[in-house]
Amino acid sequence: MCAESVLGFLRSAYLVPRVGNLAARQIGILPGMAAIFCITFFSIRWIGAKDSPQLIRTGILWAVLTFGFEVLLGRFVMNVAWERILEDYRPQDGGLMGFGLLFLVFCPWLAERLRQRQTG
Repeated sequence: MCAESVLGFLRSAYLVPRVGNLAARQIGILPGMAAIFCITFFSIRWIGAKDSPQLIRTGILWAVLTFGFEVLLGRFVMNVAWERILEDYRPQDGGLMGFGLLFLVFCPWLAERLRQRQTG
């Protein structure tokens, strides 16, 4: 969440003024996914999940916690309307956060697979 918050600040400060809010949120999904993958890749052994079901459950937990964080921060701290929060999750409105959450579910599994290939 810390890395995503930093990326969100940078997106708001530098990208939104240049391309607009929706385009900035859409562009921001890729650096967010890359940051999450890098953090996961370097910390996957510390997490301690040993097999695919554990890794997927870890990803599901991360996705649920991320969604909860987004809703709580957006609605109750920043006072963002429900409609605006949900817009980020609706592809028909240009929202890509649902894809980000789906990536988050499989991220621990993907990182572990890549680590296994590197170590043989």
